[in-house]
Amino acid sequence: MDFVSGEILLVNKPLHWTSFQAVNKIRYHIRNQTGVKKIKVGHAGTLDPLADGLLIICTGKKTKEIDSYMGLEKVYSGIITLGATTPSYDLETEIDQRYDLTGITDDLIKKTAAQMVGEQDQMPPIFSAKRVDGNRAYDMARAGKEVELKTKRITISNFEITEINLPEVHFKITCSKGTYIRSIAFDFGRLLNNGGHLSALRREAIGQFSLQNSQTVEEWVETIDKLRPINNSKD
Repeated sequence: MDFVSGEILLVNKPLHWTSFQAVNKIRYHIRNQTGVKKIKVGHAGTLDPLADGLLIICTGKKTKEIDSYMGLEKVYSGIITLGATTPSYDLETEIDQRYDLTGITDDLIKKTAAQMVGEQDQMPPIFSAKRVDGNRAYDMARAGKEVELKTKRITISNFEITEINLPEVHFKITCSKGTYIRSIAFDFGRLLNNGGHLSALRREAIGQFSLQNSQTVEEWVETIDKLRPINNSKD
């Protein structure tokens, strides 16, 4: 492998890791293997710490292609827990309101998912990396400040309910760049005249790149460390 000329690494990011931690770990071992201290290593789309799954990491000259990968459709699987909401729309924050699940049927759940397919305006969670007046929205939200965000046009191409075991609803979704699955979970609960939050998330695919073809961070580290060192004196 030639990390300086550029490689695309499909990484299975573990739960509770930030995308930066995964990149940083792999970058460290690539630097040791190549002897290039300033080699470029970056990811093509952040995956939250509370999510696992596919993270595309590009090295060297391949980092120039990152924007093109970020624009690809994404496929996620996960669990929406009905009957409760959280301020962050996921498990980062505590439940702030509970709802009665009486009247929520399997048929209603599936019809609601079908109703959400298509192009639409989505409101990002206030606990997001969106910038407001130069500040990250999540920093302002954690400080108790009021956060005003703008909607963004997104497309949900497919929203499949794969299992229902209330309060948990398992799903698989295909969506456009910039879609917040946490917001989908919240909106899903709202459309049911109930509450919902995201309790599990995995990124299964980015465009033609699949999680099935990925390796864990540890496996990539082992692969990189086994490569013959490249004698390159350049920084």
